[in-house]
Amino acid sequence: MLILGVDPGSLVTGYGIIETQGNSYRRTASGIISMRPSDTVAIRLRKVYDGLIAVIDAHHPDEFCVETAFYGKNIQSTLKLGQVRGVAILAAVHRQLAITEYSPREIKRSVTGSGAASKQQVEYMVKVILGIEEAFRKSDEADGLALAVCHAMQLSAPRKGRRSWEQFLESHPERIKK
Repeated sequence: MLILGVDPGSLVTGYGIIETQGNSYRRTASGIISMRPSDTVAIRLRKVYDGLIAVIDAHHPDEFCVETAFYGKNIQSTLKLGQVRGVAILAAVHRQLAITEYSPREIKRSVTGSGAASKQQVEYMVKVILGIEEAFRKSDEADGLALAVCHAMQLSAPRKGRRSWEQFLESHPERIKK
C-alpha cells in the first residue's frame, strides 16, 4: 500500500509517500512545495493544488493523510493554514483517495512515543524508521513522511476494545429503549 502524508503550510508544504508491507515501511518519494512570500494567497493555493496533483498522478497512492488544523496565537496564520489544508484535501478528493486526518500530537506520539516530541526528535525517528541517511530539504518534508508513517502504524495497530455501534447494541439489548 502507498500512503501520501501532507504537512500543509502557507509557504512550504511538505509531502512524503511511503510503501507499507506488513510492519515494514519504505520511502517512495518525498519533497516540498515552496511558495514565495510575495505570491498572493490564490497563487500559493494553486501551487499547492497543482503540486499535489502532480505527486498523486506520478505515484498513485492508495491513501492520503493530512495534519489537522490547530489554533495558534495568530488567527491569520490559522486561517491561511486552513485554506492550504482545504486545497490539499480537494486534490485528494479529485483523485478519489481515502482521506484521514491526524493531530500533531498523534503524529509525534506514533513516530517517537511522545506527543510532546520536538521537531528534531520527529525528524530523527523518521530517518531511523525509513532508513534515510541524507538530510531533509526542510523539516516539512520529514513531517509529511511522519504523517504517512503515523497512518501506516494506525492501520496496522490492533483495534483493542473498539467495536461498532451494531456490535455494542447486539451485546447490550437491554440498553435499547422501546
